[in-house]
Amino acid sequence: MSAGLVQTYRAFAYNNAWANHRLLTACAGLSQAEFEAPRTGFFPSIQRTLNHLYVIDLFYIDALEGGWLGPRAWANEVRYPSLAALKAAQGAMDRRLIVICDALTPELLEGMVRINRDTRVQTERRDRLLMHLFQHQIHHRGQAHAMLSETSVAPPQLDEFFAEGEAPLRAAEFAELGWSEQTVWKS
Repeated sequence: MSAGLVQTYRAFAYNNAWANHRLLTACAGLSQAEFEAPRTGFFPSIQRTLNHLYVIDLFYIDALEGGWLGPRAWANEVRYPSLAALKAAQGAMDRRLIVICDALTPELLEGMVRINRDTRVQTERRDRLLMHLFQHQIHHRGQAHAMLSETSVAPPQLDEFFAEGEAPLRAAEFAELGWSEQTVWKS
């Protein structure tokens, strides 16, 4: 596996964090009642959808770090009832995923991860598990994005992936996150 592929996984981790930051920042314009309001989606509110993203991140990121948390990760489906607390927790979780991806090597990408499923141990290649995690985030962020479009808060654009010519358009958000283009694209 090439070093270029390692960079791709790193970029996905940063893009994931940036999309979460954009979505949660937009959601900050909601009242608590709007955040909790019933909506159409797999999880029936923005609050529950975004908490689901956090809980599943916790489950898989713990496994990627060699932890054994397993299904205890989702013992509380609404771990963070308020958006402010959820945004802080998700930001910390996103930073953990970036640390994992910043440390990747071609050999680590091909390595195996053990996942505690309570009644069994699932073993997955690290590259496949990371792709699964990124896809899960994209899927449910899209649902939260659709729910947000039913509110008075305009949903943010989430369908971008760091086009070089659009770097100035994200510079302020990168500064909020403590990044630069060089942070994401270091080789």
